[in-house]
Amino acid sequence: MTDTDHADELLYEERDGIGWITLNRPHARNSMTFAMYERLAEICEGANGSKTLKALVITGAGEKAFAAGTDISQFRAFKTEKDVFDYEARIDRVLEAVETVRQPTLAAISGACTGGGAAIAACCDLRIGAASTRIGYPVARTLGNTLSMNNFARLKDLIGSARAKELIFTARLMQADEALALGLLTEILPDHDALMTRADELARHLASMAPLTLQAAKTAFLRLQVRMPKGAGEDLVRLCYNSNDFREGMEAFLAKRPPQWTGT
Repeated sequence: MTDTDHADELLYEERDGIGWITLNRPHARNSMTFAMYERLAEICEGANGSKTLKALVITGAGEKAFAAGTDISQFRAFKTEKDVFDYEARIDRVLEAVETVRQPTLAAISGACTGGGAAIAACCDLRIGAASTRIGYPVARTLGNTLSMNNFARLKDLIGSARAKELIFTARLMQADEALALGLLTEILPDHDALMTRADELARHLASMAPLTLQAAKTAFLRLQVRMPKGAGEDLVRLCYNSNDFREGMEAFLAKRPPQWTGT
């Protein structure tokens, strides 16, 4: 199948100057395919040249998930070290496209927001969630892979090293009230319908602000962030993705059984 066969897996529409991106694989908890990542980057890059777009909202279809990371079945295609590094480079490029959209961006989160989904949300300027929101990077429990250096840096900037370590080391998912207390979420809404109503209201409010002021603020905050040089952390990616544990984690996840880690 071609990417166009799955065009409905990421939806985009613009209404009254607000762009709405919907990750649309509710049967798979909106897990991201490579084609979805590419379409997300394409939309975000195109937003920078738009004369009509004033704000951008990213959300997931349904109430169960914003996005539950990358579709794990796609990792089965990895045969060489180059496949791994190409994947990491792709994800970093996509996340940078989200992060550098010149308009304000808002993640509207219901349910699971994990792995790559959490990384996408972390690149948005604001994050609001339903009471069902659960955010985390549970790779130490599921796949045995690792975050990129830039994703470590983003998480550290958002919640600090101590909390970031605890979240990753325990592989737990942070509940909505804790995310609110840490500033990872700015608001909690009671349910998905209320979330989407508030997302529309907040996006319209952002769209009414002085666009150059918001653009300058976004750029200023990006300049203050830790930015990792290209290739940083390749040794860590190699350590995890080339391991027996990563293959075991992937197969165990797909077979819905606990992984048997060996540290090799």
